[in-house]
Amino acid sequence: MSLTDNAWETLFERHNILQEIESNGFFEIDARQIRAVREPRLMAKFDHYSNLPTLFKQHNLSILPLSRSSYIIGQFEVYERVNYNQKLRPIQVDFPQDISTIDPTNLYSETSALHCAHITGMIEDVLGEQAFQTISGRMSSREFDFRIRTANGNERKINIRNSQVEIDGGYESPSQFMIVEAKNETVDDFLIRQLYYPYRLWREKTHKEVKPVFFTYSNDIFSFFIYEFTDPMRYNSLRLIEQRDYIIAHEDIQLEDVLHVLDTTQIVGEPQIPFPQADSFTRVVDLLGLLVENDLTAEQITRNYNFDVRQTGYYTTAGMYLGLIERYNVPPSRLAHFRLTNAGREIMRKTTKGKFLSLASRILSHEPFRQVMIEYLQVGAPPERDRVVQIMRSCNLYNINSDSTYRRRASTISGWINWILELPETY
Repeated sequence: MSLTDNAWETLFERHNILQEIESNGFFEIDARQIRAVREPRLMAKFDHYSNLPTLFKQHNLSILPLSRSSYIIGQFEVYERVNYNQKLRPIQVDFPQDISTIDPTNLYSETSALHCAHITGMIEDVLGEQAFQTISGRMSSREFDFRIRTANGNERKINIRNSQVEIDGGYESPSQFMIVEAKNETVDDFLIRQLYYPYRLWREKTHKEVKPVFFTYSNDIFSFFIYEFTDPMRYNSLRLIEQRDYIIAHEDIQLEDVLHVLDTTQIVGEPQIPFPQADSFTRVVDLLGLLVENDLTAEQITRNYNFDVRQTGYYTTAGMYLGLIERYNVPPSRLAHFRLTNAGREIMRKTTKGKFLSLASRILSHEPFRQVMIEYLQVGAPPERDRVVQIMRSCNLYNINSDSTYRRRASTISGWINWILELPETY
């Protein structure tokens, strides 16, 4: 269990939280009570469902801030699923040649990605009008109340009293004000509060239409999810209007480029590292991007990004298998940290085409991936799982001993090969 899990176990027992929720439908807790076991900022901010403590998941609970020093816990539906439209081809935009303070090949923070989106005209394209960035950062929510859906399908009224609000970007045009919540990774969901609280604040402060937008920058693609709240008084009235994807103009990746990588990549010996169990290579690229900015511990990855504990282990191991991530210990606690290797850092500095073809080469330098790719191309369809397992068994993989493990790892091979073959369609 994580430090956060242990701390919440203590608080639940100390304050009879489950019993209070069963009796009253909710439990209010203040920052002083939380601070008695751990810093509140580490205990009450869970941007994704995967970040929730174990006790919260077990009992279908979530937590929302009521003010700067108090929170409410209950069976509230606080997250919105994000479903990426994989058929949406990104719109190419040009990067201004006279801009020298933003590097479009190094956008590994939400702020830099948003600045790039603004100067390349993406923001104005979404709004359909000329726009200026006018706000960002922390501010007070003022007072308002709303109704939120609970796990049993009912609603509960909640009153907010000057809670802290943080906006990643606010962009004003002649008739609209766009509030943006940004993440520099592909996500499964997001916390509606991050759009709803700012929406309620600014709806009272401007006569213009307030447009809530969730934004991700992942694998060089800028994705805008444009929403509306159909009933401003209801937290769960969020409705997706449109998704728009953009990419900085680049040299296209052709199937011939992928075939050239397959023909020219040299096979390497299998490392003494567990074979990957990380089906989404997009998430591997996200993790590499996170490590461009900072070295991170496993807990930091799990707490701050859309990874649960197991996924953090799976995806860091996948990066180590490819020689792109390394693990090291920091004295005196000997706490494990993860960082990019020199090869990983060199690849992540490349332009879009060079980066993704280099990553494809890293994958195809391993015999099981190469063989599956060749069979896929020869037959024109992905090999069946039994055939993938048969190929894996012939490749002397490290420390795989059971048929069930082979079959689980086989889905990683299929997922990564699909990622390679989809490069020409996406980029």
